[in-house]
Amino acid sequence: MKIVFLDRDTISPGTTLRAPAFAHTWTQHERTTPEQAAARIANADIVIVNKVRLSAETLAQAPRLKLIAVAATGTDNIDLAACQQRGIVVSNVRNYAVHTVPEHTFALIFALRRSICAYRDAVKAGRWQEAAQFCFFDHPIRDLAGSTLGVIGDGVLGQAVAGIGRALGMRVLFSAHKGRSGQGRLYTPFENVLRQADVLTLHCPLNTNTRHMIGAAEFAQMARKPLLINTGRGGLVDEAAVGPALQAGHISGAAFDVTSVEPPPMDHPFMALLERPDFILTPHVAWASAEAIQALADQLIDNIEAFVGGTPVNAVAPKL
Repeated sequence: MKIVFLDRDTISPGTTLRAPAFAHTWTQHERTTPEQAAARIANADIVIVNKVRLSAETLAQAPRLKLIAVAATGTDNIDLAACQQRGIVVSNVRNYAVHTVPEHTFALIFALRRSICAYRDAVKAGRWQEAAQFCFFDHPIRDLAGSTLGVIGDGVLGQAVAGIGRALGMRVLFSAHKGRSGQGRLYTPFENVLRQADVLTLHCPLNTNTRHMIGAAEFAQMARKPLLINTGRGGLVDEAAVGPALQAGHISGAAFDVTSVEPPPMDHPFMALLERPDFILTPHVAWASAEAIQALADQLIDNIEAFVGGTPVNAVAPKL
C-alpha cells in the first residue's frame, strides 16, 4: 500500500504518528496546494489529508486511490459525490475534541464576559497605577450563573458545552439552524434562541443550510445583546456583519476561532477588529490541545488499519 500524507504540518510536530501495522510505503508533504494535489496522489492507494481540497478533477487523476483518511472531522474539502461514484472510501476522525473545544469555548466566554483582555491591556498601559487604589472599574464584568446559553447544534461538542454551562448555573437552550422545525420539545426555535440568549455559541457543520445563518438580520433580533462565540466552522456567520453588530450594540462581544478563509487575508473584516476589547480571534486552535491531537493521530491510523483489515470504520462515503 502506498500512503501519501498531503499536509503533515496540520498536525503538531510533537504528536506521535505511529506507523500502520501492514506493509506500506509512506510519503508525506508538509503542505500541498490544490495545484500540487493531483500529481502527489496519482499513484497513491491511501491519501491522508486534513484541509487540502480534493475535487472531482483531482480525484480522477488517482486511479489506484481506495481510501481518503481525513485527519479531522470536517469533510467539506472532499468531493464526496465523486468519491461515492468512484468507490473511494472516506473516513474521518470523531469525538477526539470533546474536551478541548468546549474548554476553549468557555475560555473565550470567560475572557469576554469578565473583560479579561481589556483589563490585561489596561494594566500593561499603567491604568492601575493611575487609578491609585486597589482596583478600577473601566470594563464590564458579568457572572455566567443565571444567564442563558444558546447552543446551536446538539452533537457531542454542543452537548459538552451545554454540560459546562449547566455546571456554571446557566440556563441552556438548544436549537438547530434557522428554518428547521419539528425538532421536539427539547429544542427552542432558532429565532427564540436569538432573542433569549446571553451567550450564543455555534457547534454545527457548515453546509448549504448553515452558511451565513447569522448575519445582519439575525444580529438585529438579539434582544439581550449576547456574546457570539464561533468555535465551529468559518462561514456560519456573515463575517462582514460582525463589526457593524458590535458597533451598533446588537452584541456585547464576539470571539471566533475559525474564519471562512484561513488564514484570513489582511483585508478580512476581522483584522480591523483586533484592537477592540470586545473581540477575540484565535487561529483555529480550539481543537489543538496536546491530548486531543494525539487522540486524533491515533484514531487516524486506527481508521487506516481498519480499512486495510477489511472492516472500515468512521466512513463518510460511500455509504457502507
